Amino acid sequence: MTKKTRFRLTLCLTLRLTFFLTLCLSQKVFSHTFETNPNFATNLTKAVYADLDILKLAHVPLLYADSNINVGYAVITPKMEQRLSQLAHARGRCGNYEALSQIPKNIVEVENSFSVMTQIHNKNLNYRRLSKNNLQIFPDLSITEALHQLKSENIKTTVAYLSAFPTRYNKGAQANLHVNDFSEKLKILIATATYPIRLDLISHASTPQKSIRVSIQGSTKPNEYVIFGAHLDSINSWGGPLKPAPGADDNASGSASLLEALRVLIAQAQPQRTIEFFWYAGEESGLLGSAEIAESYKTDKKNVISVLQLDMTMFPGDGEFKITSISDFTSPWLRDYLRAINTTYLNVEILDDKCGYGCSDHASWYRRGFPTLMPTEAKFNSMFNFIHTEKDVISSVMSFEHSLIFSKIALIMAMDLGNSNQREPLF
Repeated sequence: MTKKTRFRLTLCLTLRLTFFLTLCLSQKVFSHTFETNPNFATNLTKAVYADLDILKLAHVPLLYADSNINVGYAVITPKMEQRLSQLAHARGRCGNYEALSQIPKNIVEVENSFSVMTQIHNKNLNYRRLSKNNLQIFPDLSITEALHQLKSENIKTTVAYLSAFPTRYNKGAQANLHVNDFSEKLKILIATATYPIRLDLISHASTPQKSIRVSIQGSTKPNEYVIFGAHLDSINSWGGPLKPAPGADDNASGSASLLEALRVLIAQAQPQRTIEFFWYAGEESGLLGSAEIAESYKTDKKNVISVLQLDMTMFPGDGEFKITSISDFTSPWLRDYLRAINTTYLNVEILDDKCGYGCSDHASWYRRGFPTLMPTEAKFNSMFNFIHTEKDVISSVMSFEHSLIFSKIALIMAMDLGNSNQREPLF
């Protein structure tokens, strides 16, 4: 062994040992603090996967990073978390991080997670390189007729209802007030279905707030899942948890668009595949609800065909009927699928943009290997400026017809993917 080789080996081992000791020290701090607050870790040091650019801007010490996928790993304090949130908000985004349920025990766990994300990234690159991009969706009369039943007035009513809650903050004193009330409305709606459908309130370890799941059992392929989601919580980043956080656009709008799609869907024939609708808890605090749910689906090896996330659908920042398809941390197959159904059914203009890792709940599913899609109201430099403030309310700049586009996307996917053999190609 040469001196140069020995030096490199010694340096590598030293760096790994330093990294491991840092994680161990962080684990000790976490465990010690947690013992004093055994309910929920609201003010604790936490581990996150986050957008690498945001981590660097916030001067957060990186413990692991991969510039190819632009994701970093760090253990952060509450002050660091606040900086991350504020910097992301200043760039028109949500927090841009996923809070892990516990700090990894060693470097191997972190390396394995990054290895999985790299594999997903490379798979998507292969798809884009090898796919002929000739995906076509042929019109279906039942879908066309169902689309005509969607009503923008219903979206407006739901947004007004949800934004009337003073806050939907996931760690507030009444974190489940809106969750329980909304679930009661959902129970009334799904009671009209003529086939098996159920509602579950999902408790979480990371937040006292609960997520809502409505599951429509598939008739012939019940073990194949087509999933739809929107986060139900809101936050006021600038005024703290006690300030009003109406969250009309972020994200009463996406929640309402999803509800309107469900309303029309349950009046149709039972789908072949199982269709699930989620209203997630704690997205604004690090994708808390969706991360736990996606992890449980991965653990249970559920056959998830697609995941659609609706987050902010109401502000036509680039012009009415111009929407954006997020091109990072989403599936290129589903992005092609969105353009195909647009040609067949929607005829809107689709722009492309990136939002970085963790900008919404689709990242929770993407990191665990499930195909994801996130269309949103506008490109990020054109989005509504007053999210995460008391000014995120219904106003004349909002368009519920614009928001209806996203109900259409959800309904088409539920009726088309829910009744076919389509799935992500393997390359």
